[in-house]
Amino acid sequence: MAASLPGNRDLPASEYDLSTYWGRVRQSAHLTDPRTLFVSAAGLENAKKLVTSYKTGEAKVMTPEIWNAKKVVDSTLHPDTGQPVFLPFRMSCFVISNLVVTAGMLQPNMTTAGVVTWQVINQSLNVAINNANANKSSPLSTKTIIQSYLLAVSASCSVAVGLNSIVPRLKRLSPNTRLILGRLVPFAAVASAGALNVFLMRGEEIRRGIDVFPVQSDAEKAERERTGKEVASLGKSRKAATLAVGETAISRVLNATPIMVIPPLILVRLQKTEWLKQRPRMTTPINLGLILTTSIFALPLALGAFPQRQAVLASSLEDEFHHLGGEGGLVEFNRGI
Repeated sequence: MAASLPGNRDLPASEYDLSTYWGRVRQSAHLTDPRTLFVSAAGLENAKKLVTSYKTGEAKVMTPEIWNAKKVVDSTLHPDTGQPVFLPFRMSCFVISNLVVTAGMLQPNMTTAGVVTWQVINQSLNVAINNANANKSSPLSTKTIIQSYLLAVSASCSVAVGLNSIVPRLKRLSPNTRLILGRLVPFAAVASAGALNVFLMRGEEIRRGIDVFPVQSDAEKAERERTGKEVASLGKSRKAATLAVGETAISRVLNATPIMVIPPLILVRLQKTEWLKQRPRMTTPINLGLILTTSIFALPLALGAFPQRQAVLASSLEDEFHHLGGEGGLVEFNRGI
C-alpha cells in the first residue's frame, strides 16, 4: 500500500469521504477494480514512483495521474509489508477467483461428495485470501494455518452435509419451499464457515494483539514530514485485534449473503419458465452471469461497512493505552481486509 513507500509526506487517504459509508464503498470499488490486475511490473514501478514523488514533496498536488497510481499501489501492495499480494488472492481478483467456486457450490442436486469437494475448495481459497490480506504484525505459523484450515473445512462440510440431509425430511413444507431451502444450504455453510475461517486464520492477532498508533494532529504530521521521524507503535492491543477480526468476519458474511442468496432464488424462478425449460444448456451461463453481477456490486458494499484504517478511543483498549491516545484521544490500526 502507498503508506509503505518512501517519503515523509502523508498521502490523502482517498478521493472520497471515508467517514461516510458511501465514501468507503466508492473507495472499496477502487481497491477491488479488476482492471488493476492487468498492470504490468513496469506499470507498478511507475505507479510507485508517482506516489513517492508526492510523498517526498517533488509533486506538490495530487494530480489525476497520482490518484490513479495510488489506486494501483493500494490494490496491489500489502499495507504492512509493502510487497505485492499474490495476484489470485488480491481483493481486486476476489470476484474472479470466487466465481467458479461459488457457481460450483450453488449447483442443484449435488451428491454428498460434490458438496464436500466444493466446500473444501471454497475454504482453501478463503484461507489463502485471509492469510494474504491479514494484518502482518502478528504472523501465523504454518502449524496454526494448517490447523485453522482443517477446522474451517470441517465446519463448512458439517453444516452443508447436515442441512442437505435435514431439508428433504421437512415433509410439512411444500416441495417449492424445500427446493428453495435446499438452494440456500450453501449460503448457511459459507456464511458460518466464512466467519469462523476469519477468526481461525487471524486468531494469532487476537492472542498476541496488533500494533496501534496515535492519531496525529496536523501540526504533528507537519513536524513528521519535516524531520522524517516515523510514528512509533504504542504496542500491541488484543482488544484492537478482536475488533479488527470481528469486523472483517462480519464484512465477509455481508459479502456472502447477496451472492449466495440472490442468484439461486432467481434461478429457481427462471427454471420454471418455458424459455429455460426448452434451453437447459443455458442454466450454467445464466447462473454464472447472476453470480458475477451480484458479486461485482456486493463486494464494495460489504468492504465499505467498516474502515480499513480504523481509529478508536484509546480508553476503549487495554489500560496501558488509556493515556497514550493522539489527537482526540484516538489511536489507529490496520484492520486488514
